[in-house]
Order: sequence, then C-alpha cells, then structure tokens
Amino acid sequence: MSSKEDILKKYRANVREKFDMPDLSDIKAITYTDPLVQFIAMSESVGGHVIEVKDDRTVDSIIQEIYPNAKEIASNLPEVTIATRNPDTVGCASDLNGTDVGVIRGMFGVAENGCIWIPQQMKEKAVCFISENLVILLPKHEIVNNMHEAYKRITFDKEYDGYGTFISGPSKTADIAQVLVMGAQAARSVTILLMP
Repeated sequence: MSSKEDILKKYRANVREKFDMPDLSDIKAITYTDPLVQFIAMSESVGGHVIEVKDDRTVDSIIQEIYPNAKEIASNLPEVTIATRNPDTVGCASDLNGTDVGVIRGMFGVAENGCIWIPQQMKEKAVCFISENLVILLPKHEIVNNMHEAYKRITFDKEYDGYGTFISGPSKTADIAQVLVMGAQAARSVTILLMP
C-alpha cells in the first residue's frame, strides 16, 4: 500500500458522521440578456483587451498590428502563419522562454467573470504562461453565462493527458506593498480575438 493510500485509509477510519452531497439542482445561477456583451465588459475589467475580428482581417495582421516589435511568436494554430516557434515541436518547455507573443485557442468564454476555458491542445502548455503577451482566439458564439454552465462544458483532449485551465486577463498581483504588478506569474497582456 502506498503512503497516499495509507493516509486516506486512516482518514476514512476516523470519519464520525457522513453527510449526503447537497442538491444543486435548485441553484439559480446568474444569467445575462446578452452574454457576449457581459463577457467583453468583464474581460476588459480584469485587464484583457477584446477585439471582434471581422471577415476581412487575418489573425496574422491583427497580431502584427498589436505587437509590431514581437520577434518570437509561438503557436501551433493553422491561422498563425507568422509563428516562429511551435509548442508541438520544441524540445522542452524552456525552449519557449523569450516568447514575445503566444497564440492559443479558447473553447468557450464565461460572461460572469470573463474567463476562457483553455484545454491543452499543444505538447508544451508552457506557451500559455511563459509568453510575455497572450492572444486567445475564441469563437464569439461560444459564451456561456456562468461557471455552472462552464463546468458542464469542460472537455479534455486525451492526447495531452487531460490538462486544461481557465484564463482571465493578464497575470497580476498586488501582494507586495499593495502595488499592482502585471505579468507577475504569467502574461503581461491578454488579447482576446472574438472570431466569427
């Protein structure tokens, strides 16, 4: 028996009273008249930048316009032909160090808090966190109202061992001297491209 199993066995042996799981069917989660409008407002309130992509613009042209000085762009998406690094073909995660812009795909957004579900769809998920700037492609018709709806939609790509994360705006902290620092643990900026 492993130490983990031994510890869990001891916990279970000392449970004095058991409780049933609560009934969650009566929860009245928040909904919005226009989830897309709410999603954009929440994304921008947490420091994200949202652009609705029109049919006449390419992802490449938008990235070049927003980040004209970017030298290292990491992506495995077919829409991103200007990528200089591919997270599927690098030798290890540290090879993505120095990435100016990482471009990834979100599956759906949540209007309640402006977060986006990002399942791992690349060999090295470090691109989501090591990039100085992050661009997330998100279908604009894939917005849910709240986290209750979001959890029901979560799926994982079996090829990548079932990893995924919610991302909401750039990384930030105000722990030290109550000064807001952007990019403390991950991207300094997040741009969401709402795709048609």
